[in-house]
Amino acid sequence: MKVKILMVCLGNICRSPLAEGILASKLDPDKFQVASSGTSNYHIGEKPDRRSIETAKKHGIDITNQRAAQFKASDFDIYDFIYPMDTSNYQNIIKLSRNEGDRKKVKLILNELQPNQNLDVPDPYYGGDQGFENVYQMLDKACNHIVTKL
Repeated sequence: MKVKILMVCLGNICRSPLAEGILASKLDPDKFQVASSGTSNYHIGEKPDRRSIETAKKHGIDITNQRAAQFKASDFDIYDFIYPMDTSNYQNIIKLSRNEGDRKKVKLILNELQPNQNLDVPDPYYGGDQGFENVYQMLDKACNHIVTKL
């Protein structure tokens, strides 16, 4: 049985697609499944932001086949670990949780690096290309830590 991991941001076009691509590139696909979604319905069915695609490509990761999806309560039944990118999305996910078991699956991704600090991965959407690279570097470090734990 595969361990299933879900990365979540707001629109599922910037941060969570990068996180999905980074973590998937570090794990054995026969043992792990990594996906991403957004808490909003703004971009359902869309490709990741071109800047996320370009940043991932620069690091040898192809995320062009990803399509934005919306997080739903039934995702708690599918995924073993759910990593929101920031506090706002964490709260939106927790509101959909049905019980303590659901809530235990949810952890801010940067808490993997700095436990209990509740730091947010900044949304690079309105920033320049460097913002995407900065987000990539943060997520890469967090994903390295997740791989070590798994």
